[in-house]
Amino acid sequence: MRCPFCLHTDSQVKDSRPTEDGAAIRRRRQCEGCGARFSTFERVQLRELWVVKKDGQREAFDRAKLDRSIAIAARKRPVTPDQIERLVSSIQRQLETSGEGEVGAGQLGELVMDGLQRLDPVAYIRFASVYKDFREAKDFEDFAGSVMDAG
Repeated sequence: MRCPFCLHTDSQVKDSRPTEDGAAIRRRRQCEGCGARFSTFERVQLRELWVVKKDGQREAFDRAKLDRSIAIAARKRPVTPDQIERLVSSIQRQLETSGEGEVGAGQLGELVMDGLQRLDPVAYIRFASVYKDFREAKDFEDFAGSVMDAG
């Protein structure tokens, strides 16, 4: 594992333990070059996933990108990093077990929307405003009204 500080290629594992949800192994490492310590996470990857964008362009599924977009929607909300991690893991697991190697960006967006709707209504509306590309305040108002009507 390459050191993120000095880019030395050798590091020594000092501690390994499962994450709280058991979906990954957290490894604490020490660089043999500069002595810095850092953590890595090891997860099971069932298959290579590709996201097909609206314009037909394919891009590799990026778990970190999904995590960032959900974290942005949930910023300053009572949503913990563990809840976000569980949601991202759940979405990735659904995609990997679907049997498909490619997923449409729309399908991925809907999975995020479903998860955020259960997690936090404000984060759900924030994500929807970008995902559904609201153009006017009226779009936002209509969507927020439908969320309130749904309970």
